[in-house]
Amino acid sequence: MRRQLLKGNEAIAEAAIRSGCKLFFGYPITPSTEIIEYLSRNLPKAGGAVLQGEDEIASINMCYGAAATGARVMTASSSPGYSLKQEGMSYLAAAELPVVVVNINRNGPGLGGLGPSQGDYFQCTKGGGHGDYRTIVLAPSKGQEMYDYTMKAFDLADKYRTPVVILADGMLGQTMEPIEFKERPSVELPEKDWVTTGCIGRPKRKISMYNLTNEAGEEISLKLQAKFNKMKDLEQQWENYCTDDAEYLLVGYGTCGRVGKSAVQLARQQGIKLGLIRPITLWPFPEKAFISLPKIKGILTVELNAGQMVEDVKLAVKCSIPVQSHTRVGGMLLSENSVLKKLAEVFQLEVRV
Repeated sequence: MRRQLLKGNEAIAEAAIRSGCKLFFGYPITPSTEIIEYLSRNLPKAGGAVLQGEDEIASINMCYGAAATGARVMTASSSPGYSLKQEGMSYLAAAELPVVVVNINRNGPGLGGLGPSQGDYFQCTKGGGHGDYRTIVLAPSKGQEMYDYTMKAFDLADKYRTPVVILADGMLGQTMEPIEFKERPSVELPEKDWVTTGCIGRPKRKISMYNLTNEAGEEISLKLQAKFNKMKDLEQQWENYCTDDAEYLLVGYGTCGRVGKSAVQLARQQGIKLGLIRPITLWPFPEKAFISLPKIKGILTVELNAGQMVEDVKLAVKCSIPVQSHTRVGGMLLSENSVLKKLAEVFQLEVRV
C-alpha cells in the first residue's frame, strides 16, 4: 500500500476524498487550516467542490442543505469556530442528517491560543447546542488514525443518519507522520431513502425539525433517544494497553494516549503494574472498558484541560475505584515523567523520575 508523509490535517483531508466526500464547507482557522487548503487543491480533481463560507455559522448551515441531498459532506474548524457551529449541530442532529465535523482543538477559553488542548471535551461530548441530542465523537491519537477514523466517521454518519465529530488537538493536526493510504473498507449501509432530490416519479419527502404540537415533539424526541441509546450500546470503542495484570490505570485519549503509553512503559521498567485505557469513542464513552476491574487500586486520567473526561471515568467506575486527574492547560503538553510523578503523589507509590 502507498505511504506518504503528511500532517494529521492532510491525512484527514485525503481520507475524506477517498471516502467519497463530495462537498466541503468551511472557514480557515489555525490549527485546522491545512484541511481546507488540501481539499481546495485536491477535492475538485475527484469531482467534488470546496466552498469557503463567510464564517463558521454559514458553513455548518451549508452542510445542512448539502447533506439533505444525500451527498457525503464535511466541515472542519478549531475550537472558537467549532463553538459557532453549535446551533447547526443541533439542527443536523434533529433533522438526522449525516455530516462529518472535524474539530482540531486549540486552547481556550475565548480566543485562547494556538497550542494543543483537549478543552473542547465537554462541548463535543455533551452536545454543545440546545436540546437533547448526541453525536458520535472519535478521538484519533496518531496520523494513521486521523486517516482511518475519518473513513469510519463517514460510514457511521450514514449508518445512523447523524453528525459524527472527529476531535483531535493541534499537536496531532500539525505533526507529520507516514500515512498508509488504505482502501475504504466495504461496509453495508442503509439506503438513503430520505434524500430530497426532486419528487418527480415518487412521493414527496420532507426533512424538518420543527414540531407544531408538543405531542409531535415528544414522539420525535423519543425516536431520537432510542437511536442514541442504540449508538451508546453498539459503538463504544477503546484500546487496552497492558491492562491484564494492571494494579493502576491511566486513562487518556489523543495525544495524552500516546504520552500515557510511554508512561506505562517507564513504570513497568520499575516493576509498577500500570496499564492504560485509551478511549477511541469519547461519545459514547467506553463505559464497558471499566467493567470488572477488581484488581485496580487507582485510576489517573491524563488530560490537556482542567479536568473534564475525569467526570465520565468516575461515572463509569461508579465511585468504586479512586479516580484522580493529571492535567496541563494553556497549550502546554504533559510529559511521561510528570505523569509518573503525579501517579506517585496521589497513590503513595515509589517512582524514580
